[in-house]
Amino acid sequence: MSHDPDCIFCKIAQGQIPSKKVYEDEEILAFHDIQPWAPVHFLLIPKRHILSLAHVGEADAPLLGKMMSLVPALAKQEGCRPYPEGGFRLVCNTGDDGGQEVQHLHFHVIGGPRPWRKG
Repeated sequence: MSHDPDCIFCKIAQGQIPSKKVYEDEEILAFHDIQPWAPVHFLLIPKRHILSLAHVGEADAPLLGKMMSLVPALAKQEGCRPYPEGGFRLVCNTGDDGGQEVQHLHFHVIGGPRPWRKG
């Protein structure tokens, strides 16, 4: 399934629900979290509906590699200080026990001066 009509992230990726975009191309969307934990907090999602990290396979490696390679530049663009004094946190909650709230693969990119509200 490329899109789930009931998935909030699919609706955001298709432009049906507005978001404050950080980055977009044909495969990937990054947008600000609506309940940020830190001064920098955005989500990075594949536009294709993938339930969770537990559902990726070898064929998804190029997409995941592209997503990971975007993180440092987007974190810096959004205000994270450079490594090593600065940096960011990358979080991928997977499944109920992992704290996943939206059943669409997504990475939280979190950074900025500490302390943060969570974590």
